[in-house]
Amino acid sequence: MSSIQRQPYIGITDFTDFAQVGMMLKVLREHRKARSGRMLHVGVMTSYKTLNGIQSRWSGVFPPIEQIGRIFHSTVNRVYNCLHYADYSFRTGYADLARAIELAGPYIDAIQLDMPWPEPAVIAEGVHASRRQIDVILQIGKGAIEEANNDPDEVVRHLEEYEGIIHRVLLDKSMGQGLEMNAEELLPFLRAIKEAFPDIALGVAGGLGPNSMGLVAPLIDEFPDLSIDAQGRLRPSGNALDPIDWKMAESYLIQALDILP
Repeated sequence: MSSIQRQPYIGITDFTDFAQVGMMLKVLREHRKARSGRMLHVGVMTSYKTLNGIQSRWSGVFPPIEQIGRIFHSTVNRVYNCLHYADYSFRTGYADLARAIELAGPYIDAIQLDMPWPEPAVIAEGVHASRRQIDVILQIGKGAIEEANNDPDEVVRHLEEYEGIIHRVLLDKSMGQGLEMNAEELLPFLRAIKEAFPDIALGVAGGLGPNSMGLVAPLIDEFPDLSIDAQGRLRPSGNALDPIDWKMAESYLIQALDILP
């Protein structure tokens, strides 16, 4: 595992065009602390079904994968372009991952795998076949934690299979549904992962938005480099099927920059 220090990020997931990136990058530049290393995580959703032209309830929500390269328009200072790839059907092969990464364009920085404990070899072979040097973020969601019997030590044992393959972990029981995280429940998992894999960068998500940034505050003193991501609570409905309200996203970003080191 590389010992390269990965900068923490503030994530917004569900960008659909580059103009939105420009708006949020302007907010970041105006409000971040002078010594902050925080990046703007530009999250764009896709899935196995989207990639393979299979209709789903997200078909009108996720951008066509051929257009993602226009959202990841360029790699500029403080921008971290991340493709969120979802598959809860366990059908993804390495060729699917490679194609998704390639179609995301030349400026992709990371792929987040919203998949419960995917095959490590599929990830390694998919990234290698894409010929891109990118970060791999493994989402550990509600199903993955339940599969590990809600046991931090068992989560660590699962993660041993991914050593040298993944670079970041995102603990996210909400998985885009806007369900509020419980900091006390997440702490044992963060501690166990940090102790076992000090080079893996940590992140959390779950119910974060302009009215709920206090949820993450209890974690910051112990994990000052913790990354965060927000999705469902960035629209008045709380429903990720609806478009982001960019005023809400702006408020969330300003608050996050204020409370995070």
